[in-house]
Amino acid sequence: MEIKKVMVVGSGLMGSGIAQVCAQAGIDVYLNDVNHEALDRAVQSISWSVGKFLEKGKLNEAKEAILARIHPVGDFSAGAEVDLVIEAVFEKIDLKKEIFGQLDRHCQPRALIASNTSAIPITELAAMTKRPQQVLGIHFFSPVPMMQAVEVIKGIATTDETAQIGKNFVKKIGKEPIMVNRDVAGFVINRINFPSTIEAMKLVEEGVATVEDIDKGLRLGSGRKMGIFETGDMVGLDVTFGAMTAMYQETGDPRFYPPLLLRRKVKAGHLGRKTGRGWYEYDSDGNKK
Repeated sequence: MEIKKVMVVGSGLMGSGIAQVCAQAGIDVYLNDVNHEALDRAVQSISWSVGKFLEKGKLNEAKEAILARIHPVGDFSAGAEVDLVIEAVFEKIDLKKEIFGQLDRHCQPRALIASNTSAIPITELAAMTKRPQQVLGIHFFSPVPMMQAVEVIKGIATTDETAQIGKNFVKKIGKEPIMVNRDVAGFVINRINFPSTIEAMKLVEEGVATVEDIDKGLRLGSGRKMGIFETGDMVGLDVTFGAMTAMYQETGDPRFYPPLLLRRKVKAGHLGRKTGRGWYEYDSDGNKK
């Protein structure tokens, strides 16, 4: 099956990015959110991002043509038309389970249902549907338009055919698939990244080094485009906290337990760029102070 129409559930940073790369690849995409203001902000953000790609000569199509493929919607009725739905809401398992149950009822029988989760087991979400063999993980990395890797995850019931369709879709939108054959917490990339992220937070917590120097060291010494804390502010500290908590609850492994400093920042509402303060402080345009 070729993916020609997609619905993305959730219009935040990840959802809007997924919608953008789909539209840029020529795929019609329904961008769903119950919050109409969030949808408006998402469309504006996508328009700005597409404009930047055009300025750099990375797209060969007019902005208007790309944006015309994105259809903001407030319900799941478009599920009757699409080949694939990608859920991209906050990392709360109860919310995701509720959404998967609703999507199963609204989507046409042949449609695949995927989650962009970074840590929650695909098998558990698939159990909320009557089509677990057609459920998979398609995990993008932030910022979606820039990052090339996408994990394609098989749940315990996901068929090889479903995984192959997911792999082909990832290639179609210009990304590189990372195939994850077992449904383990954190999958592959975060399973590797989170211990180092937690260690970096603990070094700050213990006064060993500053946020700024750790990020600088990682950029200069490890070849990273962004440091751990810069990336965390872009993704959102609440998102990181949710993913780490999900991994800890699933595995019971203390390596994944969110550090005290992260827990305190989330409670204080210091969530990153979106709140103006996270590991760094930002002005109203999202620039570091």
